[in-house]
Amino acid sequence: MSARPMATRSRDPLLLRPEYERETVDTGVLGEIERPLSRWERLTALPWVRQCFLLVVLIGVWQAYAVNLDNALLFPTFVEMLGSFKEAVLSGEMLRRCAVSMQLLVMGYAAGVSLAMVLTTLAMSSRIGMDLLGLLTAMLNPLPAIALLPLALLWFGLGNGSIIFVLIHSVMWVVALNTLSGFRSVPETLRMAGNNYGLRGVRFALQILIPAAFPSILAGLKVAWAFAWRTLIAAELVFGTSSGGGGLGYFIYERRNTLDVPSVFAGLFTVILIGLFVENVIFRILENRTVRKWGTQR
Repeated sequence: MSARPMATRSRDPLLLRPEYERETVDTGVLGEIERPLSRWERLTALPWVRQCFLLVVLIGVWQAYAVNLDNALLFPTFVEMLGSFKEAVLSGEMLRRCAVSMQLLVMGYAAGVSLAMVLTTLAMSSRIGMDLLGLLTAMLNPLPAIALLPLALLWFGLGNGSIIFVLIHSVMWVVALNTLSGFRSVPETLRMAGNNYGLRGVRFALQILIPAAFPSILAGLKVAWAFAWRTLIAAELVFGTSSGGGGLGYFIYERRNTLDVPSVFAGLFTVILIGLFVENVIFRILENRTVRKWGTQR
């Protein structure tokens, strides 16, 4: 009794799949299907080449505007700024100021990341730790780090300790929030796969949680670096004399007091160069060797 409806459906013309017969086409009539890229196309496919081109365009706009303004006290030309930058580098002063700033930045950044990892570990291991991290970030993360500098001066005095304190504040909450978000977003299937392989404790965290959450962790590290760098420059603009003659921020402050505007722009240019180097070299290498190599990020 069941074969009749099947036969009826098979004879239904609406249920029959249409058949097509297509003739092969000679590929010679289609024109050029594949061709090697030209040298220009290979160059423009590289991100750093496009970024350098945009940088040259911005420098040209800067130079043209400054020449048209013709007031070095307000806005020097790129050539004048480059001359002041070259003079400061050759004299060694710019390198000394950068070394002071980078030393403070590394100490504050490392301390902030370490404390963030401790808070994240507590949050992942207990409900009280989760509540504590949520409460602290809700209260302290909206506070600008530079606003805590007067209190830091009362607690730690006019020295490196005050600047490191505000650097820790600018780094810790961003890294903790991003790390916690990355751990909580790890798919349950990965967790179950790790448990099925017998991974527990530290091995489970190193082989499952951290690789899966590392895109969020890396994003937090990059944002924290930007926050720490601008916080450091802002702090040194006011209190940079305490650290071996001042860092890069105090170099800008000194040149502003003497109305050496090209040197002020040279200091700002150095801040930009260091930021570009860290973003496009250090973090790019870290990305290529971790999240891109693992296939967790395109």
